[in-house]
Amino acid sequence: MALAVSQEILDALTDVTMPRLAPEPEAAEHAVVGGFTIPVQRAGAVVVGSGAAGLRAAVEMKRRGVDVAILSQSAWGGTSACSGSDKQTLHTANTKDQGDNFFQMAAAIGAGGAMDEDTAYIEAVGSIRAMASLQYLGLPLPQDDLGGTLRYQTDHDEVGRATSCGPRTSRLMVKVLAEEALRLGIPFFNQTTVVKVVKAAGRVAGVLAIRAKAASAANPYGLALFPCSALVLAAGGPGELYRDSVFPNGCFGTLGLALETGLTLTNITESQFGIGTRREGFPWNLSGTYVQVIPHIYSVDADGHEHHFLADYYRTTQEMASNIFRKGYQWPFHASRMLEFQSSLVDLAIFREGQKGRRVFMDFNRNPLPIDQPFSLARLDPDVAGYLKSAGADHALPIDRLRHMNPLAIELYKRYKVDITTDPLEFAVNNQHMNGGIEVDTWGRTNLPGIYAVGEAAGTHGATRPGGSALNAGQVFGTRVAEHVAASGAPVQAPEQVLDVAEAAARPVAELAALFAPESPLAWKDIRSAVQARMSDKAGILCTPGDVADALIEARALNTDIRASGIALSRPSEAARLVQWQQMALASEAVLTALDDYIAKGGGSRGARAICDPAGESLPQSAIGPLPDYRFRAEREEDKGDQLLVQMAGTEMVISRRANRSHDGAKSFFERDWPAWLTGAIYKGGSNRT
Repeated sequence: MALAVSQEILDALTDVTMPRLAPEPEAAEHAVVGGFTIPVQRAGAVVVGSGAAGLRAAVEMKRRGVDVAILSQSAWGGTSACSGSDKQTLHTANTKDQGDNFFQMAAAIGAGGAMDEDTAYIEAVGSIRAMASLQYLGLPLPQDDLGGTLRYQTDHDEVGRATSCGPRTSRLMVKVLAEEALRLGIPFFNQTTVVKVVKAAGRVAGVLAIRAKAASAANPYGLALFPCSALVLAAGGPGELYRDSVFPNGCFGTLGLALETGLTLTNITESQFGIGTRREGFPWNLSGTYVQVIPHIYSVDADGHEHHFLADYYRTTQEMASNIFRKGYQWPFHASRMLEFQSSLVDLAIFREGQKGRRVFMDFNRNPLPIDQPFSLARLDPDVAGYLKSAGADHALPIDRLRHMNPLAIELYKRYKVDITTDPLEFAVNNQHMNGGIEVDTWGRTNLPGIYAVGEAAGTHGATRPGGSALNAGQVFGTRVAEHVAASGAPVQAPEQVLDVAEAAARPVAELAALFAPESPLAWKDIRSAVQARMSDKAGILCTPGDVADALIEARALNTDIRASGIALSRPSEAARLVQWQQMALASEAVLTALDDYIAKGGGSRGARAICDPAGESLPQSAIGPLPDYRFRAEREEDKGDQLLVQMAGTEMVISRRANRSHDGAKSFFERDWPAWLTGAIYKGGSNRT
């Protein structure tokens, strides 16, 4: 018999209250840049972003004596703090049962291809320290009575390396790391949008930001200058890139900023899509137990009529119900799982209902309607029946199975005025994660000296990834970046050096001033609508060569118009949002340039996108026959071995490729390798050009 979970425990794991920020340091210096008198805040290192990865980097730098500051557009408002699922996963080496093998774990992390082998090994071997340090800070990961961390199986995970605090694992990670950052006295500059990187002598010299509280008659846009010796980009992925998105509102990431800075991006063709509630209400992934309890899924047309649409795709009730269940640990859409009546046929069906203008719901108070025989827990595929039996979920209705398996999943929606014990839940197929990003080496360094990238900002996640491995990667590389910055030195610039930084900032300030054009016919809201519709309609889970090529032409034309006319600025307080959408338009062009090049060179379906092609080798079947409009190219093995790079040269997006970095598995030897650590020689390697 399951133990009852108290309301106190439910509250602690779902209603996670974040710490109050300390007062910001007052700016003691000002500089005249481009005719504006702007405040100056010096730091040895600046972290852009206040999510789990950025906080880890900041905390570890501060512990190592680096003077570090955190700049955040909205503290506790990003993906780490505001996203999750039924039991949000942290993917680390299995410290329970038989233990783990780091080489096997690395192979699993990189199994989808387009991932550096050394990076995968670093994430595997570093996961033990990452998890233990989070537990030390107070992260409540569940254990058994002998101290073993509880584990389960997640997406792209055949071993069972997943663990979880419940729906809000990443928010709890942010909470304990934020508390540590505040304890260490790290200054937070909230409501601060970084808009330009300042470079001098071929390396980073600082960043320009827009802060409403810095606005004055002499500084109407609220510009602020942060000189620094090291810069860590940790502002997450481009959540605003898609209309159909489960990202929290306002998640822009830094891809456009990176392109303007001259940084190289990698794997930006690779994203992750899956079912979830839309961000118009409460954006949340519907993975794990939400679908493992096998709710009834149906659509409603404009006249209010219900449609049992999955009956058009699956041949039997058992086949349909078993594949609804499998969306729990096969949550991301994957092209190959549209074949042979597998679980991604569910995603395709839901996507097609949306194209028909229908709204899709799951109802936890009804079992799936029959196709041939009535639904029965006694008629499920063996893997599904075995899981539910082991979980003790033999209840008559999905809501009772969910209440038994994961009461936190119910409580979470209640906190956002959605009661799934009584009301059906509307959902769709949404963009959820950018697997690509800024190219980095084994220490998190980009191609511009002094700049690092961690978390979803970094392009380290390959074509596919085990669920929860991105959270682990952010912790592992946040620590490695801090180690490298501390070993390399990140001094606070002297006052006389600030004059040089201010001089270098004149050109970026002039570029911003030129962008703000009150008479421009382009409004940022129109740019948002164009970018999001184009990416969702033509670069989502289903792509055709023609659609992607047309979308790229449109994206290039938009950026040409922005460069020619600027963006209409109705009031100075809109300045930050204008820059974000100008940079998002660049990011959109970069993604489409890479995707168009990949498809034009014969690239196959992989990760979260099906490349639909009448000549494709793979033809999905449905219960009523073949689906020829969704014939797609099979994945090519050769595509797994390299990465597609994008860099901006002038106004052009330049494409190149490189092979994945290898890891030969050579064993270390203590006496031979100890001096490299003692002398700091280990920090000299790791070039992302090897």
